[in-house]
Amino acid sequence: MSQNKLIVFFDLETTGLVTTVCDIIQVSAICGEKDFNVYTLPDCAIDPDATKVSGFTVTDGELFCRGTPKDTVPLVDALTRFINFLRSFRRPVLLAAHNAKQFDAPIICRVMRQLNLQQEFQQVVSGFVDTFLLSKKLFRGLSIGHSQKNLVRHFLGKSYNAHDASEDATMLQELFNHWRPSISDVATVTFSTNMF
Repeated sequence: MSQNKLIVFFDLETTGLVTTVCDIIQVSAICGEKDFNVYTLPDCAIDPDATKVSGFTVTDGELFCRGTPKDTVPLVDALTRFINFLRSFRRPVLLAAHNAKQFDAPIICRVMRQLNLQQEFQQVVSGFVDTFLLSKKLFRGLSIGHSQKNLVRHFLGKSYNAHDASEDATMLQELFNHWRPSISDVATVTFSTNMF
């Protein structure tokens, strides 16, 4: 994919948009046919705007997505499983997300630090790729905007359940593979885990 760098596409669903305080609800990732998905019960309340977008709610200590209950694991277990999934590739990977620099990367790095998992995480992740910035670099004059949902519709002719982390990660991989960006273009939107 990228000069000896394996790219794993991932996405988070969270309790809100404030990266310094929001909790993770869902972590999903995919690389080729290998995928990962886990839900965790947040400690803080889910922002009503986040519920409108993702459909997640908590009732009586149980997580629901659009009324369907989801099996959850404690956050530390969810992220340990995520690290183990990434470790299964047997070399450090790049994690790609749409808007990674402003959203997904700061959150996952903050939470890994809080749970004392940062060192393990950095052993399996060599950096982040921001596909939002990549799309802006590759397709400057695009009139539809650069949201992942719009890009998927424009380039792949598909609609999907956006804001489900598993579907977001899967569609992002498909979008990236369709674009076939150069190694140098990917390098310009790649950031170190130490940046966050």
